[in-house]
Amino acid sequence: MTESELDIHRGATEIAEALRADVREGLSAEQKWLPSKWFYDAAGSRLFEDITALPEYYPTRAEREVLAREAAGIAKLTGAHTLVELGSGSSEKTRLLLDGLREHGSLRTFVPLDVSEAALAEAVEAIQADYPGLDVRGVVGDFTEHLGLLPGEPPRLVAFLGGTIGNFLPADRGKFLRSVRDVLGEGEWFLLGTDLVKDPETLVRAYDDSAGVTAEFNRNVLRVVNEVLGADFDPDAFEHVAHWDAGNEWIEMRLRAPEAMRVSIPGAGLEVSFEAGEHIRTEISAKFRREGVTAELADAGFEVEQWWTDAGGRFGVSLARAMS
Repeated sequence: MTESELDIHRGATEIAEALRADVREGLSAEQKWLPSKWFYDAAGSRLFEDITALPEYYPTRAEREVLAREAAGIAKLTGAHTLVELGSGSSEKTRLLLDGLREHGSLRTFVPLDVSEAALAEAVEAIQADYPGLDVRGVVGDFTEHLGLLPGEPPRLVAFLGGTIGNFLPADRGKFLRSVRDVLGEGEWFLLGTDLVKDPETLVRAYDDSAGVTAEFNRNVLRVVNEVLGADFDPDAFEHVAHWDAGNEWIEMRLRAPEAMRVSIPGAGLEVSFEAGEHIRTEISAKFRREGVTAELADAGFEVEQWWTDAGGRFGVSLARAMS
């Protein structure tokens, strides 16, 4: 796959600038944090694919169950000419939607958007090989910044799967949903995957697996900071923490410094001190209830037409139409 086959809105310079800004803000805060999007370089994307196959990590299997059952109906209802996937990763689950739309006869273009150029290039190459004749337009970008640049012929179906919507804080979530609505014409479609509230033990196990894969994925954010900004983090020195916040109904992933340390980040002009036991919050993963999803989508200008869950009621998928 050549670079020219991807529409790149976020190259190395833009990545470094964005990471620098996030590191300065997040690691200078009283309660340190880093955005979860920085997990996903090539190594992080591979680790996440490994996570989706773990026995403890039910969301991928539960969402796939819904899509396998409902893809043909989604295609018939939407008649989409263009499928857009935000944060596509390997696009593995998306094949169910591609198959449904192709069999329905409406599909013309697939537009996967991902922040990781390496992961996207691999996914686009595989899709092009397996779906000859399909116009595949990979977009390297950030779905919080580049939605207005997405190509594709209406009617479009925008898919945001995997429960990734839960990584936004509530105010940012509303802003993001409105930004999706703003790029869609009236009557176009949004398919949203949301992990549902359930017992805390199941939730924590999904983010703290026995094989330690999620811990390595969590530490990868520090490797990215080292690589891009020349920092001297020792990722293996940080302990992985998965915590259920019952008040906010979300999982927090954190990295804990077991002892006092000082880290230099030349590319951000920072020297960062950690006390023993101090945390960096690296991800929130909010869990949802059906009525909350419906209300948030309505606030953003969508009407939910269909709501499905897997047989175990663990994961929700909603199909919503953009309203006037």
